Amino acid sequence: MTEEVKQKIFDHLFTTKAVGKGTGLGLAIARQVVEETHSGKLSFNSVLGEGTEFVKLQNN
Repeated sequence: MTEEVKQKIFDHLFTTKAVGKGTGLGLAIARQVVEETHSGKLSFNSVLGEGTEFVKLQNN
C-alpha cells in the first residue's frame, strides 16, 4: 500500500473503495477489538506491489 494509505489505514471511516462500496469500519473495529479486548496491538507489514500482512502483537 502507498505511504498515504499506511498513514490512514486504521482511521475510522477510511476506505480505498469507491463511494458507496465500503464503510471504512473494518480495520478500525478490528484494531479496537485487539487493543481493548485482547490487550494487544494490531500492526502490519506492507510492500507496495507485493502485499500486506496484518499481525497481532501481544502486550506483555
